[in-house]
Amino acid sequence: MKILVANLGSTSFKYRLFDMSDERQLARGGIERIGAKESPVFVEVGGRRRELTAPVPDHAVAVRQCLEQLTDPVDGCLRDAAEVAAIGFKAVHGGRISGVQRVTPDVLAAMEEMNQVAPAHNPPYIRAMRLLAERLPEIPLVAAFETGFHATAPDYIKHYPVPYEWADRFQVKRWGFHGASHRYIANRIADLLGREDLSVVSCHLGGSNSLCGIRGRTSVATTMGMSPQSGLPHNNRVGDFDPFALPVVMKATGQSLDEVLHVLAEKSGLLGLSGVSGDIRDLEEAAAAGHPRARLALDVFAAEIRRHLGGLLAELNGADVIVFTGGIGENARNVRSAVLGKLDRLGVRLDPARNEAARGESRISADDSPTQVWIVPTNEELIVARQSCQLLRGG
Repeated sequence: MKILVANLGSTSFKYRLFDMSDERQLARGGIERIGAKESPVFVEVGGRRRELTAPVPDHAVAVRQCLEQLTDPVDGCLRDAAEVAAIGFKAVHGGRISGVQRVTPDVLAAMEEMNQVAPAHNPPYIRAMRLLAERLPEIPLVAAFETGFHATAPDYIKHYPVPYEWADRFQVKRWGFHGASHRYIANRIADLLGREDLSVVSCHLGGSNSLCGIRGRTSVATTMGMSPQSGLPHNNRVGDFDPFALPVVMKATGQSLDEVLHVLAEKSGLLGLSGVSGDIRDLEEAAAAGHPRARLALDVFAAEIRRHLGGLLAELNGADVIVFTGGIGENARNVRSAVLGKLDRLGVRLDPARNEAARGESRISADDSPTQVWIVPTNEELIVARQSCQLLRGG
């Protein structure tokens, strides 16, 4: 069975194709600037990369373009487009609908209900899914919701201390996100260490950020709440924020609620605090040159990770392993050392030399550290492919 996993933006389409008989990645590719006169397109099969430009007016044409590339008699890897059993989507928020679902009108309606809390994610996925269902009805569409992995968290973690009926009537609860990444880490670290009873803190740090407390391959707590804007600071999204500050800002600036929420969702986080960039690499360069707000943003970021990490260590009653993943988690050694440098009395001891030299899957804690620390590159697309495959097989 071959599964195409799609990662959508409002004007972009990236994909990976997996052969689920052995979970090999057969191809990857992408199209940018969908809707422009000419869209950059790339496809990589067997280490061979092709780049071109083509008119791609919408996501349905993008998928057809992708299938044409994959079935090319010279550079493709499929004999026929019918070999694609499904297109799997790393869907973000379905509120009342979670887990792994065939895309239906009810699933799309549930996603639309959560547009306000996932404005950067849900609308482009909904538009593309509707278009693909209409134009390519022969290919099943599967939504693997990021919230699904956190369904195992206990109610006392999921509920906010607000009127109880808000949870049932308005879906106001801690849903959690990055489910595909945290699920991959839960399974991979258990396999690496050969244990099913591990207590793990998974640290997904990248453009957006969250931590997850894991016990025995299942989520028991996570730092994101009802929306992907919550929890840790993100590159341009706020993270945790006191809602009673909203009327203060609105009154002082004359902005509407929607305008202030736009600032919190698009112009805050590391970008808003530093005034430089939301990219850790830019911030480290600016901080090294003496930029005080870049330094502040980095310090706030590390402090917030430590604060949430401490809460998860308390919930788990200690961790066997802390895992760093995502673009920042895997590559930003200074962030890792800033986060863990003050946790030695909690049984977390980083090995500076290992942390400096680490590449790929590697242990970076000291030999005498009671809690191991690892870097494990994530593979969210493989998780979506596995879930889509399982759904089609009736699992």
